[in-house]
Amino acid sequence: MAAWAAVASRLGRVLAPSLLGGLLLALSLPPWGWWPLAFVGAAVVYWRLAGLPWRLRLLAGWAAGLGCFVPGLWWAAAFNWYGAAVLMAVEALFMAAGAVAVAPTRWRVPTSVGAFTLAEAARTSWPFGGLPLGGLFLGQAAGPLLDAARLGGPLLLTALVWLGGAGLAELWDATSLWLLPSAPSRSMPRHPSARQRGRGGEPARSRSGAVALASLLLVAAIGVGGLVAPAGGRPGGRLTVALVQGGGRRGVSQFEVAPQSVLAAQVAASRRLLGAADPPSLVVWPEDVVRVGPRLAHTAAAAYLSSLARRLRSTLVAGVTETVSATAFRNEAVAWGPSGSVVGHYEKVHRVPFGEYVPDRAFFSHFANLSAVPLDAIPGHGTGELTTPAGRLGLMISFEVFFATRGRSATRAGAELLVVPTNTSSYASSQVPSLEIAADRLQAVEEGRDLVQAAPTGYSTVVGADGALRARTALGRRQVLEATVRLRTGRTIYEQLGDTPVLVLAAACLAAGLLLAAFDVRAARLRRWRLGAHRARRRWKPVAPRGPRLWPHS
Repeated sequence: MAAWAAVASRLGRVLAPSLLGGLLLALSLPPWGWWPLAFVGAAVVYWRLAGLPWRLRLLAGWAAGLGCFVPGLWWAAAFNWYGAAVLMAVEALFMAAGAVAVAPTRWRVPTSVGAFTLAEAARTSWPFGGLPLGGLFLGQAAGPLLDAARLGGPLLLTALVWLGGAGLAELWDATSLWLLPSAPSRSMPRHPSARQRGRGGEPARSRSGAVALASLLLVAAIGVGGLVAPAGGRPGGRLTVALVQGGGRRGVSQFEVAPQSVLAAQVAASRRLLGAADPPSLVVWPEDVVRVGPRLAHTAAAAYLSSLARRLRSTLVAGVTETVSATAFRNEAVAWGPSGSVVGHYEKVHRVPFGEYVPDRAFFSHFANLSAVPLDAIPGHGTGELTTPAGRLGLMISFEVFFATRGRSATRAGAELLVVPTNTSSYASSQVPSLEIAADRLQAVEEGRDLVQAAPTGYSTVVGADGALRARTALGRRQVLEATVRLRTGRTIYEQLGDTPVLVLAAACLAAGLLLAAFDVRAARLRRWRLGAHRARRRWKPVAPRGPRLWPHS
């Protein structure tokens, strides 16, 4: 019984701080948005991993992942609670894998930054294309490090969070060594500096202080570098934009709302534009507000949209869903020119797994009822760039705004303005719409472009190329958001280089840290072996035999 109590006590000392660290990471994300807590949470996780064997590091990392992703992905429980539980558990495994790769000794700083950055890169890419929602970089969209995104994108922001957390933990360790120079308790993690306390603690205090100073200064330097780096988006002509939000109930599925009522709400909101003396050059309708059969052409909806574009003398972009067969549909954004004719269309490339399609439907049908997703979206293959009379637009449909690759693809193809038709009406809370605003701000900074987003029930937004949120609608209300934006050209550093530099640096930090940690272990074993051999020689040193006495009294 006593043995079990000791095991439970030790596990509690591992799990409780890890869960707390993960919860602090989650609270840095929208809709809570307390971005400084990301660094505190990363510091707690970093501190807790000190001195743990790999099995306990795995457990601590998974607990931290649960603390982060259970609140961060809570929105998924509204659709399927057991599917959401599996999703949260699987996403937490990525943080667990990162924790296992962290060196438990004094090389934790490079290994923690490298391991957790690579884990986030894997999480946002796999499986089924990845899930960026819940990523720590989204919380930093409201913080001072946002401008660093134009240098290295979301992965650089992730690395800065873990580097800043490591710096705070090392600073705390140096302070505690100075205040409490006595020997550490056995219940505390075996930080490498703790072994120096018996000898005054000065070497450990100096090392921890130097590591903390270097880490925090590097975070600050990269943040300043993002501020002074070329924005990339050279301003061109001005463009007046109207974002049409029809309004309506939130937290309902597509089966609970008639397509005709959604279209009618958009039509009613658009009437506000018809009497304007100076109509906008670009009108954006949200995703999925026009639902037709296999062909959009020659439908009543297409005729109305063509007429609206012609009457406003504007370019009109609207989200259209075409049911092409009994098992498939097409999710696209279609653009009509001022003449009323279609000038281009873009099909959504990055589909939502288990939302817009079911991967390996025959397999997953054994575990869940898939009737909520009866059709699979056909994946598109375009860059997202759409040349229209209003300008060269970079289209990202809804979920795609969370992926930096989609904005980069459109901008590299020549897009001058980022446009996001989206539909978050099925979410009752503000969590996903708030996360989407953070993604909007990141995309704008990463690509150096102004960005506009239209949603049927909110949030519709206007974001500047500097990441500033210039305008936003209210959830559920019928509104038309009008603004003037700039068409921009040029490229940011991140657009030119992508994620490769950050991935290479993260891998180098992890490999170098693990190699140095292995050398430390080997050197420590060699020192113990030499010390043991020296003590053995002293204990068993042979005594020289005494020869015969040559003199009687010798």
